[in-house]
Amino acid sequence: MRCNSITPELDDDGNAGEMKKAQKERNSKKWCVEEIRALLDRPFNDLIFQAQHVHREFHAANTVQLSTLISVKTGGCPEDCGYCPQAARYHTGVENQAMLSVESVVSAASAAKEQGATRFCMGAAWRGPKQRDIENVKQMISAVKALGMETCATLGMLKQGQAQQLGEAGLDYYNHNLDTSPDYYEAIITTRDYQDRLNTLQEVREAGINVCCGGIVGMGETREARAGLIAQLANLDPYPESVPINHLVQVEGTPLYGTAKLDPLEFVRTIAVARITMPKAMVRLSAGRREMSEAVQALCFLAGANSIFYGDKLLTTGNPEVQQDQALLNKLGIESLT
Repeated sequence: MRCNSITPELDDDGNAGEMKKAQKERNSKKWCVEEIRALLDRPFNDLIFQAQHVHREFHAANTVQLSTLISVKTGGCPEDCGYCPQAARYHTGVENQAMLSVESVVSAASAAKEQGATRFCMGAAWRGPKQRDIENVKQMISAVKALGMETCATLGMLKQGQAQQLGEAGLDYYNHNLDTSPDYYEAIITTRDYQDRLNTLQEVREAGINVCCGGIVGMGETREARAGLIAQLANLDPYPESVPINHLVQVEGTPLYGTAKLDPLEFVRTIAVARITMPKAMVRLSAGRREMSEAVQALCFLAGANSIFYGDKLLTTGNPEVQQDQALLNKLGIESLT
């Protein structure tokens, strides 16, 4: 598929009129990998400038949405995702944990709300939930929803009718990441294919639940593969309401441990291109933020990130502490969405 140029340059006076016109058209356009690769290849300052223009057109300039993630069932997953410490076949020191009680989940959600989080995400290490699991999660969703928080769940692949049940319990968002591009996917996962993921996303859409879908960078993929991931996300119809961009957290015992680390500015570029291609989405800094300096996080916000996972743990890996996050947001003059 041939691509026409859709990255107009600013004129000598910095006039961004033509760029803004193109940005409005992009909200409903289809993207090809070559177009997105061209964005990733732009001079860094031009790319960030463009992303910030898009961000301000569709979002408040200095606000961020705060989400908290809890593992409601940990370890023992039969999948072979090369990045995941919860896969049963890898020896990572993660202990299996049975499903938490509804009371424990509500207590954690209440604490997250008190600390400023507006969305509470519940994750479970399954290939896909059984019906008895769905019944338990439905109770959690209803109880968290009763606190006045947005609810999100990530439970693996869903069978027909399961998304509908979750929606009826009050689920606002379902997270199911594509992880990487179709071409690079088999280097990371072999126990499910790309279409399996797309099928679950379709189930979620048909149930009227918002889609939370992103990927992981820093898994040894090329810039071309990162372009392929963004193209897949941006071309979903519609594109996800929430787009988590994860930086690989290397865990000893997983196949991806020891992978060459991604340059931080390449991560910022990925955030910027996600913002440009999915202008209305909430672009979230997710896993890996703990390893980022304050300067890199600030660049990510400048590039259009406007959501973060907030709290001391993401499933089984660390995350910046609440007080540390609050201090950084205060330095940057960024307020949390309420």
